[in-house]
Amino acid sequence: MDDFVSELTRICGPDRVITHPHALRTYESDGLLQYRAVPRVAVLPDDADEVRRIVAACHAASVPWVARGAGSGLSGGALPVEEGVLVVLTRLQRILEVDLPNQRVVVEPGVSNLAISHAVAPTHFFPPDPSSQIVCSIGGNVAENSGGAHCFKYGFTTNYVTGLEVVLADGSTVELGGKEVDRPGYDLVGAFVGSEGTLGVATRITLRVVPRPQAVRTLVAFFDSTSEAGQVVSDIVAAGLVPAAVEMMDRLSIEAAEGAVRAGYPADAGAALIVELDGSGAECQAGFDEVIAMCERNGANGVRIARSDAERELIWKARKAAFAAMGRISPNYYVQDGVIPRTRLPEVLRRIDELSREHGLRVANVFHAGDGNLHPLVCYDAAVPGEPERAEELAGLIVAACVDAGGSITGEHGVGVDKKRYMPRMFGEGDLEAFQRLRCAFDPGGLANPGKVMPTPRLCGEVPGPYRRHPLEAAGVAERF
Repeated sequence: MDDFVSELTRICGPDRVITHPHALRTYESDGLLQYRAVPRVAVLPDDADEVRRIVAACHAASVPWVARGAGSGLSGGALPVEEGVLVVLTRLQRILEVDLPNQRVVVEPGVSNLAISHAVAPTHFFPPDPSSQIVCSIGGNVAENSGGAHCFKYGFTTNYVTGLEVVLADGSTVELGGKEVDRPGYDLVGAFVGSEGTLGVATRITLRVVPRPQAVRTLVAFFDSTSEAGQVVSDIVAAGLVPAAVEMMDRLSIEAAEGAVRAGYPADAGAALIVELDGSGAECQAGFDEVIAMCERNGANGVRIARSDAERELIWKARKAAFAAMGRISPNYYVQDGVIPRTRLPEVLRRIDELSREHGLRVANVFHAGDGNLHPLVCYDAAVPGEPERAEELAGLIVAACVDAGGSITGEHGVGVDKKRYMPRMFGEGDLEAFQRLRCAFDPGGLANPGKVMPTPRLCGEVPGPYRRHPLEAAGVAERF
């Protein structure tokens, strides 16, 4: 390993190779703090060629590696491998090309999500907008196929990636896609987006951006319960309206967010529903009037309409702050990311309430209501013996409830290490083997982000890949879900 670290130092220089245990603690987890691992070494390349040389050195020495951007992910996808290499891409933050006539922008993976919209403003924007968009980087968005508040109308990251430069696990570089929307041949761009770092690392990303709409109208309506707010969502969809965003918060998440940002949400509201429409001025206003009528018809206690950009930003500030604000009401929390059919929302929320009472833990609900993507936040105190384990079990049962309702184990956060034990609830053994064959085609040695996504140790031929079983998996708890 000493010789290997010396090789990394020759590639990047001593200032960008980190081996001190205290410094490495910076990278021991991503945004999901329940999982921690300290890598043997972290290296910060300056450009794509250094990434290629680092990965080639890992391949030659059979050392596993994990690519990491801002570390804001919520599935343990960027969790390091002990005795492995963490390739930190935060220095690759150049915007390489802006081609607005063709609605394209080419960036490096360390560019933040919000910086892309800034680069193409004021005429265009990049629609996928995770709540962490100020800090999250586009490389991670590609890896996890991130969504955001506006994915109901505009779609996910995969709908905007047209081309990729990818360093494969053997250190070779390939070009997938290009500037055109649909290049002939196999859709390897589609396979790579959402592959969570298991197929390689993207060093250059070509994205589609879109023109800004002529008009944007935003409101937040307050209700006694999430059931009433959920009925508005159903009415909106049934009427054929396609808002840019439909977001909901329950009482507990409102309490946390309001304490953090003071957006003026009423403390006694049982639910807040944010609806945003955009498009032409006439179309936007007609749809907006219809949404207001739906809110009033379903018992809204109040409807606040944004009259300026500042008021719109304040409405959104509460929603965007919800995750971080949970620290005001709970010392620890466990975030989940299940998806359900919109029509099953009331019964799944009732099931979450039942599970919350059974486990003696509060659950705050924040969700992309338009596409049924729930973000239950299980509150607990890690200092209380048994609470972390109960929180994790409760979070897993919420995932099971989502799948049982006809949904999915994840909508945008990815599988990572956190949800891989639930994969068999959605996929049969044949499906999982097909996934593994694709993975092995890109990475026969199992060195790229090992131990993620797949629920059990799966090898490519006779080449063993590093793998550490999750404690619940080892204890047989996974079967209960």
